[in-house]
Amino acid sequence: MFTRLEKKKACQPEPITDSFLAMNLLQLMDLVASGEDGARQFKSDIRNAESLASEMAAFANADGGIILIGVADNGSIKGLESPDVSRINQLISNAASHLVRSPLTVQTENILLENRNIVIVLTVPKGIDKPYFDKNGVIWLKCGADKRRVNTKEELRRLFQISNQFHADELPSKAGVDTLDKLRFRDFLKTTYQQEYPETDEKLKKLLQNMNLATDTGQLNLACVLLFVEKPEWIVPQFVVKAVRFPGNEIHQSKYLDIEDFTGTLGTIFEGAMAFLMRNMHKVQAGRGINAPGTPEIPPVVFEELLVNALIHRDYFVSAPIRLFLFDNRIDIISPGHLPNNLTVAKIKTGNSNIRNPTLVSYVAKGLLPYRGLGSGIKRAIDAWPEIDFIDDRDGCLFTATVHRKTNESSVESSVESSVEIDNPVLEQFRLNPEMTLHALAKTLGISLRATEKRVANLQNKKKLKHIGPKKGGYWQVL
Repeated sequence: MFTRLEKKKACQPEPITDSFLAMNLLQLMDLVASGEDGARQFKSDIRNAESLASEMAAFANADGGIILIGVADNGSIKGLESPDVSRINQLISNAASHLVRSPLTVQTENILLENRNIVIVLTVPKGIDKPYFDKNGVIWLKCGADKRRVNTKEELRRLFQISNQFHADELPSKAGVDTLDKLRFRDFLKTTYQQEYPETDEKLKKLLQNMNLATDTGQLNLACVLLFVEKPEWIVPQFVVKAVRFPGNEIHQSKYLDIEDFTGTLGTIFEGAMAFLMRNMHKVQAGRGINAPGTPEIPPVVFEELLVNALIHRDYFVSAPIRLFLFDNRIDIISPGHLPNNLTVAKIKTGNSNIRNPTLVSYVAKGLLPYRGLGSGIKRAIDAWPEIDFIDDRDGCLFTATVHRKTNESSVESSVESSVEIDNPVLEQFRLNPEMTLHALAKTLGISLRATEKRVANLQNKKKLKHIGPKKGGYWQVL
């Protein structure tokens, strides 16, 4: 029914392996029946080498793919006549060699149809020297079955990040050496390197440059800001952790049991987020005496690993906070950015990893966070608590770790009821002592000042609480 023609290679002689090679006619028909998508495209004919080069660049900047030449957009397989085959093969070679930067190694295979025409299967591999661009310097990306230009700096930076040419934690900030937390950095130098703090700003700048924490112009990079600046949230306010304890198992617009935003260095954020988790989890007596504090329902090491993973492996090209949501039946840690490069959920469960922020990782590993080794955190968390699911949302550019809690109906009902009465402890304290300050209230309730301020503001918005008189010397009236 058909005869296989010779395979032809364009550009370089090294062979490449691809599942589409060694294709027969039946396989071709099945492939065409599947239609076009992000890895497969149809062309009835090709006459423009520059247009073909842009298609090749888009595939190489993604995960590779194939172009079926001789197949119309509607899926009809007309094929090419012999003179066209020679012309197109020469055009493919020219486009791959001279019109794409860097040159690509592609491979072609000719499939003979029953009408004696030919379909050329052009295979473009995933690029190893990204980003690729056409002769006009335009970088192309796949967008479904079509392609589009790179339009933003963020997309361009991510391409460089994928090719290990640039990383988000190396981004220069607007902060200079004067914003450094001197005490924090001094202690780190002494503990880690047995080195004294530099005597002058010039020596400090040179040291930071040598440590890959500052640019050639002396500006601190993102890694340095996140680790050693006194108030990072003033410089990069988007890189914080927002934590909410919701009643029940769904997100509410106005109801919550506890809420707090965590800012500061990564170490400060980590400590605050861990404290939030511990105070909002059930404690199990496990046979201990009545005065024993009990152990958390889920081992703390689970959240140590997952929080550290979120803080150092998130995508810092995405300007968004990490979100920590607690429900009755689960705890979600939602990080901006999907898994990098070719990582999958299955791979990270077995200990595979891909460093997205190498500078952060290198310093965190020196004791700034409880980091126990590359690739081992997820596995260690699963070993301690198997009830963890991971969702790699590539369309939404999010990665979610869901830790399932062991609950029962009565605990869910009590949680919903407590959400209705959540304001009562605050109101009760003000009934007992109308002149109580917010600092004293926070200490009494055992929560942070910021969380206290939010609860009080919420009560004021609901017209349940009113402050009478000046800020200093006034009192609270429960309505």
